[in-house]
Amino acid sequence: MSRVTTSVVEQLSPESLSVVRRAIGGAPDSWALDEIGDGNVNLIFRLSGPSGQVLVKQAVPYLRCVGESWPLSVRRNYFEYKALEAHATVAAEYLPRVLAFDEASAAMVMEFLGDHVILRKGVMQGIRYPRFSEHITDYMAQTLFFTSDLFLSAGEKKQKMKLFCENVDLCKITEDLIFTDPYRVAETNRWTTPQLDSLAHAFATDPELKVAITELKAKFLTACEALIHGDLHSGSIMVNQEATKVIDPEFAYYGPMGFDVGLLLANFFLGYFSQAGLACNPPEYEAWLLEQVEQIWSKFERKFCALWDQHLEGDYLPARLLTGDSRAARAAIVSRVRSDYMARLFDDSLGFAASEMIRRVLGLAHVADLDNIADPDQRALCEARALRAARELLLNHRKYTGIMPVLAMVREERARPAP
Repeated sequence: MSRVTTSVVEQLSPESLSVVRRAIGGAPDSWALDEIGDGNVNLIFRLSGPSGQVLVKQAVPYLRCVGESWPLSVRRNYFEYKALEAHATVAAEYLPRVLAFDEASAAMVMEFLGDHVILRKGVMQGIRYPRFSEHITDYMAQTLFFTSDLFLSAGEKKQKMKLFCENVDLCKITEDLIFTDPYRVAETNRWTTPQLDSLAHAFATDPELKVAITELKAKFLTACEALIHGDLHSGSIMVNQEATKVIDPEFAYYGPMGFDVGLLLANFFLGYFSQAGLACNPPEYEAWLLEQVEQIWSKFERKFCALWDQHLEGDYLPARLLTGDSRAARAAIVSRVRSDYMARLFDDSLGFAASEMIRRVLGLAHVADLDNIADPDQRALCEARALRAARELLLNHRKYTGIMPVLAMVREERARPAP
């Protein structure tokens, strides 16, 4: 083992080492440690012993994809741990088990999901996951509903929010990289050049886009609707044919529900636009990707509304407000409030999806779906189509009242020839 990776084990507390011993057997001098992560933020290791494996995730005091020039608090691992703990109370089957949290070394010891793959990698290989949409919509509906004012009293929710209000470093990354930098000249921006130079300039100098993204950023800053994952994309989900696990919620905080939904939809759109450039999957796989988008929204909406029907308990629409009304009047009030709420949530989701698509093409952190297209001209064509679809959604998301018209627009952009 290298000096750097050896230090991860050496830094673990005696209590954490005991947990590891029980999980993988043997003693530290018999363990093998391999760095396996390729994420933007943290170090990820597989720690193997005579009787098993665990995953060790460690925060370093800087943004991993940039280096020491971008300092970052290591406490982000604590927020991730607390988010996993909170979400596990309602959706444990969709999360990895945390075996130990070691605050002194900024490390977590977790279940090793050796029989799962990163969803993004599976999508790039054209693999279908028949149970994914069912699982991920369970996770989103349960985690978002049960941490919101729809279920909690105002006092309970404010108490739970206190901790995550301190996750300022990770929120600042989102505020800058998603809602600011792609719309200005920034050193951290990058794109396929020179092919996208004119598009990048257009996005950085378009006043309409600046107005639209500022409105979304305001919602991200102020709408404390639920404990969101904060980075729910296809690189933060591990899957196989039978199971789905959501990982890496270090960006978690109380924010707008549509941010989680929108980021997930955006990454399926990006996977869809990348297919023409990857050219390794059958044409019908593109249709499957858009089917997933439709199912993600429709199943999420149905499950979320079903939870609302079952739990009219929170302070958002308290049951006591309706005690003097007839049964028919109560039903009508709940139906109207819920309809308006879901329409806003859908609108938010489309706007946030657009912002994610734009930053993944013009900003600092890209996606492998597009970056792995070897031919720069073909890659730029796929990226330009994605940018046009994203621009339409960012400027006009309110005109779309259902997911099917959105998919029709995306298919139309996909079919557009090279300029």
